[in-house]
Amino acid sequence: MPSATPLPVDLVCLDAGGVLLFPHWGRVSSVLAQHGLAVGANALAAADHRAKARLDRAEVLGATNNAGHGWLYLQAVLEAAGVPASQVTPAVIGDLRATHAERNLWEVAGTDVPAALERLRAQGLRLAVVSNSDGRLQQLLDATDLARWFDLSVDSHDVGFEKPDPRLFHYVVNRLGVPPSRAAHVGDLYHIDVVGARAAGLHAVLLDPAGLYSDADCPRVASLLELADALPAT
Repeated sequence: MPSATPLPVDLVCLDAGGVLLFPHWGRVSSVLAQHGLAVGANALAAADHRAKARLDRAEVLGATNNAGHGWLYLQAVLEAAGVPASQVTPAVIGDLRATHAERNLWEVAGTDVPAALERLRAQGLRLAVVSNSDGRLQQLLDATDLARWFDLSVDSHDVGFEKPDPRLFHYVVNRLGVPPSRAAHVGDLYHIDVVGARAAGLHAVLLDPAGLYSDADCPRVASLLELADALPAT
């Protein structure tokens, strides 16, 4: 996102999964090992961006809901990490579901996230989490010590509608008393985050660490620290 044209915003909304929180790839690797699949945590993490870019199409994401997106994503990660779909895939996904139900897999905060949130707050910006989640968002934010940075955290499970439904964004800006035109949303999926934010009248920024969205018609940042560089103090 060019620093010469900063967004005129007072509120920055952030997606949770893929922006603030990431899967515990060690736990995923352990499940795979139980099925005779030797795929290390680093290989899974490296496959993450390619998998999301492969799924980020309107016809794919529009065909299911948040829960379905998560399992399509994990299957795509396995394929991108060199584990093609096979007869064991349903059993692997079933065990990953059970592991996730016991403790949310998206439980690791990004390494640069605390520093970026601190900078954004120091710049006078209000912050909110806007996540398609399963009712455990606040628990995850508390466990990773990220909750303290946010004015509001909204879990789609609790309000009854998911991104890209603009009502989720309207709920946030109305709760915080900020005009949509003075808010930006940062997410990692174009057809969920960018499409939804724009439909609600917010500015939209795509988090693109691997540079896989060069043709996207929206501002992109490689990290939240780059986002902080691009946003002016209020």
